Amino acid sequence: MDKTISNNSSPELGEEAVSQSQQFGNPTVWRPMLVFLVPLILSNALQSVGQLVGSIVVGRWLGVDALAAISAFFPLFFLLVSFTIGIGAGSSILIGQAYGARNEEKMKAIVGTTLTFTFLLGLVLALLGGIFTRDILNLLGTPANIIDASVHYARILFWSMPVLFLYFAYTTFMRGTGDANTPFYSLIVSTVLNLVLLPILIFGWLGLPELGLYGAAYASVVSTVITFVLMLIYLSKTNHSLQFDASVRRHLRIDFDILKLLLRLGIPSSISMILVSLSEIAVITFVNKFGSDATAAYGAVNQVVSYVQMPAVSLGIAVSIFASQSIGANQLGRVKDVVRAGIWLNYVIGGIIIILIYLFSRNILSWFITSEHTLQIAHSLLMITLWSYLIFGHAQIIVATMRASGTVLWPTVFSVVSIWLVEVPVAYYLSHFTSLGIQGIWIGYPAAFIVSLLLQYSYYRWSWKKKSITSLIQ
Repeated sequence: MDKTISNNSSPELGEEAVSQSQQFGNPTVWRPMLVFLVPLILSNALQSVGQLVGSIVVGRWLGVDALAAISAFFPLFFLLVSFTIGIGAGSSILIGQAYGARNEEKMKAIVGTTLTFTFLLGLVLALLGGIFTRDILNLLGTPANIIDASVHYARILFWSMPVLFLYFAYTTFMRGTGDANTPFYSLIVSTVLNLVLLPILIFGWLGLPELGLYGAAYASVVSTVITFVLMLIYLSKTNHSLQFDASVRRHLRIDFDILKLLLRLGIPSSISMILVSLSEIAVITFVNKFGSDATAAYGAVNQVVSYVQMPAVSLGIAVSIFASQSIGANQLGRVKDVVRAGIWLNYVIGGIIIILIYLFSRNILSWFITSEHTLQIAHSLLMITLWSYLIFGHAQIIVATMRASGTVLWPTVFSVVSIWLVEVPVAYYLSHFTSLGIQGIWIGYPAAFIVSLLLQYSYYRWSWKKKSITSLIQ
C-alpha cells in the first residue's frame, strides 16, 4: 500500500514539494522554468562539445579509418539507447507526478522498477550484442577495412551497457523531481574525465598500455562509471530524496503495473526517435545524389541546427516535468501557465539564437567548412530552414504537455505523419522533380514542422483540453 507523504514524514522531500508548489502558484512560472532550463541546455551543449572534441582527437591523431570505425557503430548504438531514453522519459513523467503528489513510496517504487528493468535490458543487450557484434556490424554493411576495429570498439560499449543504462536512468529521475543541476554537474565531471582519459588511454601515457582506438571506448566507459559512483555518493551525502538508500533498494524489483505505465509512455517516444533517425537516413540518400560538396554542406548545417534545437528540446523536457508535477499535485490550472511559459521562452530564447545565427551564419559555417563552394551551398540551406525551428519548438511544448498526462499515442502518430508523409515526400519530390535541386530537400523540414504544429495543436485544443486529466499515480 502506497504511503502518502505528510508534511513531517520526509522533511527534505516535503520542503522541496512545498517550494515547487509555491513556484507553480507564482504567476511568473517562467522564472523557475528558466532556472530549470539553463542547466538542461548547458548539459546538451556540453555533451555535443565533448563528442566533437572526442571526434577531433580520434580523427586527427588516429586517422580516418579509426573515426569511421566509431561512426559505423553509432547508428546501432543510437537505436539501442533510444529505447532506454524513451523509458527514462516515461519514468520522469511518473516520478514528476508522484513528486508533485508528495507520494514518496510510489516515487521509490518507480525508481526501483525502472532501475531493475533498465539493468536487465542492458544485461540482455550486453550478452547478445557482445556475442553477435560481428554479425550485427556485417548486416549494417560495415566496410571490410574497418570491421575488426569496429567490432572491438562496439564490444567494449556493449559490455558496459548495464551500467550506462543505470546512469542514464538516474539522471532522468533527478530531473523528474525538478533537479536539473545535479545531472549537469555530473555531466561536467564525466566530460572532463573523458577528455583527460582520452589521450592517456589512446597514447599510453603515465605508464599505461597504448590502447589506440579502443582507448576512446574505455575512456567513455570509465568516465561514466566513475561519475555514476560519485553521483550516488553525492546524493547520499546531501540526503537527496532519490539517494540510493534502503528505501530504494527495497523496491529493486519489477512492479508490473508500473512497468506497464513505463512502456506505455516510453515506447512511443522511442519509436518516434527511431523513425526520426531513419528519416535522416532517407534524407542523406537524397543529398548524396548532389555530390560530396552537398554531403559536406548537409553535415555542417546539421551541426549548426543541432545547437539551434537544444532550447526547444530542453524546453520540451522542462514543460513535461513541470506539467507532470502540476498534475500530480492536482493543480491542473497551473498546466496552462506552464504551457504559456514554455511557448514564451521558446520564441524568446530560440528567436535570439536564430537571429544571431542569421547575422553570423557564414562565419559560423566556416568553422566546419573551408571550401567556398560548399560554404555557399550550406549557407543557402541554412537560410531556408533556420526560422522554422521556432515552429518545431512550439510543437515540442504542446507534445510535452500532453505526454505529461499520459497521452502519448496521438502525439506520436502526428510526429510520424509529419516526418514520413510530409518531410520525406516533399524533400524527395522537390529535389527530384523541380528546379530547386538540393534546396528542395530543406523545404521539407519547415513543411513538416508546420504540419506537425497544426496537427498537435488541433488535437490539444479540441480533444485533449476537453478530457478529464488525472494523475497516472494512484
